[in-house]
Amino acid sequence: MSLNTPTTKEISDNIVAQISASLNQTIPLLPKAFIRVLAKALAGVFILLYKYGGFMFLQMFVSAASTKETTVNGRILTPLTEWGRLIGVGDPTSATQAELTVEITVENQTGTLGSGAQLTSTAGVTYITIGSIILDAPTKEIPVRAVADQAGGGGAGTIGNLDPGAILSFANPLANVARDTVVITQTVTGANAEDVEVYRQRVIDRFQKRPQGGAYADYEQWGEEVAGIVNCYPYTSLNPGQVDIYVEATPASSGNANGIPTVAQLQAVLDSINFDQSGLATRRPANALANTYAITRTGFDVRVLGLVADDLAQVRDDIDVALAEFFLSRAPYIVGLTIPPRQDRITKASVSGVVDDVVSASGGVFTNAFIYLEGTTALVDIYTLGIGEKSKLGGVTYT
Repeated sequence: MSLNTPTTKEISDNIVAQISASLNQTIPLLPKAFIRVLAKALAGVFILLYKYGGFMFLQMFVSAASTKETTVNGRILTPLTEWGRLIGVGDPTSATQAELTVEITVENQTGTLGSGAQLTSTAGVTYITIGSIILDAPTKEIPVRAVADQAGGGGAGTIGNLDPGAILSFANPLANVARDTVVITQTVTGANAEDVEVYRQRVIDRFQKRPQGGAYADYEQWGEEVAGIVNCYPYTSLNPGQVDIYVEATPASSGNANGIPTVAQLQAVLDSINFDQSGLATRRPANALANTYAITRTGFDVRVLGLVADDLAQVRDDIDVALAEFFLSRAPYIVGLTIPPRQDRITKASVSGVVDDVVSASGGVFTNAFIYLEGTTALVDIYTLGIGEKSKLGGVTYT
């Protein structure tokens, strides 16, 4: 049975027809006739009930649950978040503030630099020093945290991340220290708030992969709770009693187009596996040692032969986008964890199918498509991704 919401006119016409049948007489056709005006007013009420009922029905399913605050009988709820709390995923991950260690040049070795001193970056992000240090050496290191930005985001997110060697300047000249400082390292990686669809998928995964006290699914879920982390691939290590977890981050949070996580992100995943949100060791089994590693990316070049289309440039652009998405969607297959269909195999047939879908949609034709390992002439017919290995599109050539 299909639930289709009727239009206001359909409901109004139905009401008029029913009243006409009950009275056994024809209702006047004039738009301002009492029965027709009454029917339109009642139809508006019924439409509201249809809409409200349909909305509430959708909230029964995680895949359709709303992410907007909804007030019901005075209670403010966010349906998708309520599902996450119910299944144990918790709220969506909030944006995190970047923390850096900077080197300060001491001009006069006397006094102290107090906590809360403000520094700014060329991007307009404001940082403050964490803690106080004694100025008793030519250079000193001190941690700083991003606290504000021009967009009003409180300095949270990837906007606060800086590479070693970047310059931060004190907002106001301070006694005994030079105005410019140099970033030495990043200790906490700033990450944007969790994307809605990523959070929705985490909730769905928790329903499909219930906690087992140390199974593969647990390591995956613990690791993906960290801000900026999109995938974790756990494996039984070759070393007895150990688990190897390969981690993929968002390009924005890691600063790497291939999603290779930073050292700080790998440590954050390890901390999430070892300790829960309360800092208690309720997760990893005591006799299992967890190791975190970055994923690897294998590039593939594609060669398309004999492409003919009316708008050749547009079709080529569409093929490039489709192939890039195809290779990024490939992922390792882990027995007992990965939900079918398998995404770990890259074949000539599947790549040709991606090209064919784009070309056929444009009314064009092509002769063939070949795959090569990036930067080589090694022809690929079937390639299976290995442990912690993901793929990417290297380049596309047309001949």
